[in-house]
Amino acid sequence: MSPADRFSRLPDLLAADADLRRRGRWLNVECRVDIGAEPFYLDIRDGGLAALQRGPRLLKSVAFCLRGSEDAWRRHWQAPPAPGWHDLFALTKRGAASIDGDLRPLLQNLQYFKDLLALPRRLPETL
Repeated sequence: MSPADRFSRLPDLLAADADLRRRGRWLNVECRVDIGAEPFYLDIRDGGLAALQRGPRLLKSVAFCLRGSEDAWRRHWQAPPAPGWHDLFALTKRGAASIDGDLRPLLQNLQYFKDLLALPRRLPETL
């Protein structure tokens, strides 16, 4: 399973995590996560994923974008990830990922986003 296919399972993984949805209950934001060359648009409402759109969208506005190579996401989702691949900021420090845009919603809800983007670790690696 490609990293993008793995990430496309995010709605089911988040739906199964009541605690994470509860912790994000005040969060409403639209953001973008790039898995290699494949963009994903997340519409987060009250901590849940109201929509996940895969693929390019012409002139789609988002608050912030997090971009990472396929290899970076593959390593980030290993259970457990190796040192330096375990955290979003570790990925940016090593140059495997970048973050741009309005970082306020990301930083105000940092643990939520770290946990949200780590959810694909729960999938078996053989998928």
